[in-house]
Amino acid sequence: MADKIIIYDTTLRDGSQGEDISFTLEDKLRIAVKLDELGVDFIEGGWPGSNPKDMHFFKEITHYRLKKAKISAFGSTMRPGSEPSKDENVKFLIKANTEWVTIVGKTWDFHVKEALRTTLDENLRIIEKTIEYLVKSGRKVIYDAEHFFDGYKANPEYALKTIEASINGGAELVCLCDTNGGNIPTVIAKIIKEFKKKFSIPFGIHAHNDSELAVANSLIAVENGAVQVQGTFNGFGERCGNANLCSIIPNLQLKMGKKVLSDENLKKLRSVSRFIYELANLTPAKNQPFVGDSAFAHKGGIHVSAINRNPGTYEHIQPELVGNHRRILVSDLSGKSSIYFKAKEFNIDIDTKDPVAVEILNRIKELEMQGYQFEGAEASFELLMAEILGQRRKYFDLMGFRVIDEKRKEGELPIAEATVMIKVGGSIEHTAAVGNGPVNALDNALRKALERFYPELKEVKLYDYKVRVLSSDKGTGAGVRVLIESGDKEEKWGTVGVSQNIIEASYQALVDSIEYKLYKEHKKRRKT
Repeated sequence: MADKIIIYDTTLRDGSQGEDISFTLEDKLRIAVKLDELGVDFIEGGWPGSNPKDMHFFKEITHYRLKKAKISAFGSTMRPGSEPSKDENVKFLIKANTEWVTIVGKTWDFHVKEALRTTLDENLRIIEKTIEYLVKSGRKVIYDAEHFFDGYKANPEYALKTIEASINGGAELVCLCDTNGGNIPTVIAKIIKEFKKKFSIPFGIHAHNDSELAVANSLIAVENGAVQVQGTFNGFGERCGNANLCSIIPNLQLKMGKKVLSDENLKKLRSVSRFIYELANLTPAKNQPFVGDSAFAHKGGIHVSAINRNPGTYEHIQPELVGNHRRILVSDLSGKSSIYFKAKEFNIDIDTKDPVAVEILNRIKELEMQGYQFEGAEASFELLMAEILGQRRKYFDLMGFRVIDEKRKEGELPIAEATVMIKVGGSIEHTAAVGNGPVNALDNALRKALERFYPELKEVKLYDYKVRVLSSDKGTGAGVRVLIESGDKEEKWGTVGVSQNIIEASYQALVDSIEYKLYKEHKKRRKT
């Protein structure tokens, strides 16, 4: 059996430190569930001592039944001159109540003197005593040796002493960090070999991408004995980002023969990548290896001719292995093939010669061309599939709505009011509601109109609302995609709407959210 490599995801902590990335609590919970479904071994939930949101995450995640992933809290060693029982940061780590804790400590003498402003001996004490205290408190500890490779180059004897201190404290695993991202693979390999001469403890790698080498450095570490790889999805992270797990995972499994995910879960890699992009409200990088739109795209000339004969001529793996698909960009060659691949993407078993199937799949393609994305909008996707299969009921008809946003006085917030007229069966309901914005007012009016007919809608809550501008070059006239997260007492779901009018896009997503709840309840009743 291939060697098992532990995947440690830090998207929710290190990844969220990237520019333009800010996850809500609901985002973090949804991402954690998605990573667990994928088969990730560890999920670093955040730094409980740094902000209330991360502390809330550790409380809320206990309500979810994760299948495999272990949640780890992250924090630093206690302050110099302190004791762990009195250190606020350590207290928060205990309060997070996770089985695993990841502690970061200084291994570079330069940082000990300049950043911590303490002595080298005191730094060794705080590493050992912090870990020892956590272990005695019932926690399993991973020690992140910050700046290990730079520290080793500057003062190898001291860098190794910090590792020894963490082992003496009771660390289960030591993760060697290229925190500044400035080292190259040959240097990483050389220093790891020196590390292994002195220590037999299991070790991992945590690489940053400042030299565009985070993935390469992670792979060379595994080649030299690392059993854990830390990284983020899509390479999110501070400065130039962290090691990209979307590249590391398939390289480990498909190129190096390491056991990482099941084959079925590896096929989810692209969809999880897109899901996280969507919740981060960022446009996916087209040229991202393995999972990007352009990763297996071919355009004209000898490439297309060769690909049609044998895909291995210009593809290093089968795209389906990671949930991606081949794209032939020349129009006269891409018609039926793109439809076939789209069918496989949506798990629809069709004969591409069937004109009805072709018409259905063209509709999906048209929606994507308009800006719809169903990663992060699972409920809208399920409703679309139900409609295609003739299983979607019409629960109400819209006769019209109006939204008024009125600002009456400078310095005061605008007042939003929405009026809705709907028809359910033979009954017409005409209602109005106010809200703290036009979308909230429209949501309140819709619910008010429908709850008389469908009281189960009272259970639905709106948790999150995101707007993505689709074509920024058109300024305020650009189309927008609205992503809404809703939920009831059982689950949460995402829906999407697209329009040049933000209210209309919001309405589409709101209606899908309401209809998904009703569709879900209808399916339950049919089963019973």
